[in-house]
Amino acid sequence: MSQVFRFMLKLVFALSAAVLAAGVLLFALIAVAVGLLIALATGRKFAPAMAFSRFQQFSRPGMRPAGGVRRPSPRAASGQVVDVEVREIAVGRPHS
Repeated sequence: MSQVFRFMLKLVFALSAAVLAAGVLLFALIAVAVGLLIALATGRKFAPAMAFSRFQQFSRPGMRPAGGVRRPSPRAASGQVVDVEVREIAVGRPHS
């Protein structure tokens, strides 16, 4: 009798742990989906993605999973400076 009770107790605990884990996973998925929809609607980047990209930006090159080192673009390596033409814009002048 005690073995059956022990088995039933283990089964109840296992099922409750599985339900709790599924609930937490569902909550996380809904939170990510809502966050992505808000980011899409407002035009801002998704906050966790920004934090991850910021971490990657300041990490050492050897820490990257691909092991690749960032190479500077050929345009940046050439040392050329791109200048823009300056235009004066008249603001608030009366048209007479």
